[in-house]
Amino acid sequence: MVKTSKWLLAASAGLLLAACGPGESTTEESVADTGNGSDERQTLLVWEDIEKSNGIEEAIAAFEEEYNVDVEVVEKAYASQIEDLRLDGPGGTGPDVLTMPGDQIGTAVVEGLLAPLSTTEEVQGIYTDVAMNSQKVDGTVYGLPKAVETTILYYNKEIISEEELPTTLEGWYDLSKELTNGDNYGLLALWDQIYYAQSLISGYGGYIFGQDADGNYDTTDLGLNNDRAVEAVEYISTWYEEGLFPSGMIGEQAINVLDSLFAEGKAAAVISGPWNLGPYSDAGIDYGVVSFPTLPNGNPMSAFVGVKSYNVSSYSKNKELAQAFVEFITNEENSLKRYEITKEVPAVTVLAENETIAQDPAAQAVAEQSQNSELTPSIPEMAEVWLPVDSALQTVATKQQTAKEALDTAVQTIKDQIQANHGGN
Repeated sequence: MVKTSKWLLAASAGLLLAACGPGESTTEESVADTGNGSDERQTLLVWEDIEKSNGIEEAIAAFEEEYNVDVEVVEKAYASQIEDLRLDGPGGTGPDVLTMPGDQIGTAVVEGLLAPLSTTEEVQGIYTDVAMNSQKVDGTVYGLPKAVETTILYYNKEIISEEELPTTLEGWYDLSKELTNGDNYGLLALWDQIYYAQSLISGYGGYIFGQDADGNYDTTDLGLNNDRAVEAVEYISTWYEEGLFPSGMIGEQAINVLDSLFAEGKAAAVISGPWNLGPYSDAGIDYGVVSFPTLPNGNPMSAFVGVKSYNVSSYSKNKELAQAFVEFITNEENSLKRYEITKEVPAVTVLAENETIAQDPAAQAVAEQSQNSELTPSIPEMAEVWLPVDSALQTVATKQQTAKEALDTAVQTIKDQIQANHGGN
């Protein structure tokens, strides 16, 4: 359901001071006459994530006061906002500012949907490197980070205490063999999907696309079927062969099976994301959260770092004002306020040491895991990776093919699709 909210002027002088952030003066000066010198107040349309607009309500009021504009906020599922922009932008009904996953930015830029931002180095410098890099395409900035997330490990405190938690994946394997009896399980993970299996594949030395010294992806260099990736998937297959995962936890229904077993107290631990903090709590589970254990080869488990961002539509008629809003809404003070309300972990570097965030186990687990994680490739060719690799992992899990056979097939499919859909070499 789409919810529309519009806040009138309600900011105090203290809030205005608190809402100012690094590097805003340059942008503020460039748009000083936008709205303030006009008889008619301008309006910015902002698309925000579902049930997240309350996290920016005070900042919106402060921005309206400072820039003498109205900001209209419409909540939409953030993962599908770029799809809506494709339809609404050309017709003039799209937003000035939207929020989106960082791995969609490359495709959106290629399609001409996002406006480049002329943010200063000072502004960019307040964010973590990995978060800021997610907003750049060929060195040009197309957004500012709103929040970061990684998958983390949830454990049921009634089944296993913090002191008993295995620190290695082999330890979890042994514990799962002890606990699994057909009704109850140890550690559950959706390793039949590349989004989750990447934790092992990358930790073993596999990779999706090779990268040069500048971080540019080479889509002709796929490392998903090298010897190390094969070793990782062979290890994953042992969890299925030993019956440590329920037989129904494969494919589209797998996530529902995993969530249900943990919510019913039948799984000691699961690998999932911050999006389940609320639902698992609502289910009455007394859980803890930690970063991932080490792999059998001694390397840390990896994860995909998800970055949520605010971006300016290329169809916006108020791009400078929209950029000022993006800088304002993601500054240190407003990022902290949004975290306090939404619990989304901010991408501002200094906030990792903030007392409130430092005392939040979930935020700390995400922060720790992100140190051993990597960005999801944001290039358009990444769209060709998901289904072939998921299919390969599922055929291995169901013993239809060996890891080598399945991954070789997946990589060839990816190469063929890149050639057909992106003009690859």
